[in-house]
Amino acid sequence: MPRIKCIVSYDGTGFSGYQVQPGKRTVQGELEKALEKLNKGTSIRVSASGRTDAGVHARGQVIHFDTKLEIEPARWQIALNSLVPDDIAVSSVEYARPDFHARFDAVGKEYRYFLLLSKRRDPFQRNYAYQFQYELDLDAMREGARLLLGTHDFTSFCSAKTEVEDRVRTLQKIDVFEDNGLLVFRFVGNGFLYNMVRILVGTLLEVGTGRRQADSMHQLLAEQDRTQAGKTAPGHGLYLWKVFYGDKDHRFEN
Repeated sequence: MPRIKCIVSYDGTGFSGYQVQPGKRTVQGELEKALEKLNKGTSIRVSASGRTDAGVHARGQVIHFDTKLEIEPARWQIALNSLVPDDIAVSSVEYARPDFHARFDAVGKEYRYFLLLSKRRDPFQRNYAYQFQYELDLDAMREGARLLLGTHDFTSFCSAKTEVEDRVRTLQKIDVFEDNGLLVFRFVGNGFLYNMVRILVGTLLEVGTGRRQADSMHQLLAEQDRTQAGKTAPGHGLYLWKVFYGDKDHRFEN
C-alpha cells in the first residue's frame, strides 16, 4: 500500500496530548477519525515523529500512514483539512518511500518555547505563551545555554517518569531571542527526553532571575539528578517546530 507523509500543525489547547487515550480528545484520534471516513470505514493507524503533551502545540509535526487510496497529494491535503477540526491543519502531503517512518527516520527536532515578559495579563496569549513577570538577565541565560550545548547525559533535565534508559542527547543549538514582544527559546538537537525542553527553560529562567549561576550547568549535568534542576515550565508555551530527516551526518538548518 502507498505510504503517505504529512506535516501537521495543531493548537494543543483543546487536546489531551497527541497520542490516542481512551475517552480523551487527542490529535492522533482526530486524524484517525478523518482517515477512517476517507477510507470508507477502514481503520487507519497514524504514526508520528513523537508525542506532545496536553496543551503543547505543533507547527511541524510529521506523521505517516498507509492506505489503499491513491489520490494526488494536493487532493489528500484538501480532503484531510475538510475533515479534521479547526485546531488541526495539514500543511503538506507527499508520497513517501515504503519504509519511511516518521519517528525512526528522524535525525533531529527543533522546539521553540515562547515567553510573554509582562506584568499585565494578555488574554490573547494565555494559551500560547508563558507569562513571566520578572526581569531577566538575557546574557546570563545565553551563557548558561551555551554550556548545555554538545553531547551530554540529560538525566537532570528530564522527567522522573522517563522510561528511556539511554538519556544521552546532543544539543546543536540553543538560541534565546526576542521576537514581536515575546522571548523565544529555540532548541535544536538529535532528540529530546520527556519534558526536557520545559525543564531546560525552567532552569534557564532561574539563571535569568539570579537564583542560579550560569556556570552551574556543568554541575547539573554531572549530578544526573532531576531534583537539582529548575521547575518544569508550563506546556502551553511549547511548540514542536520542525522535524529533520536525512543521513547520519545531516547538519541542521540555521
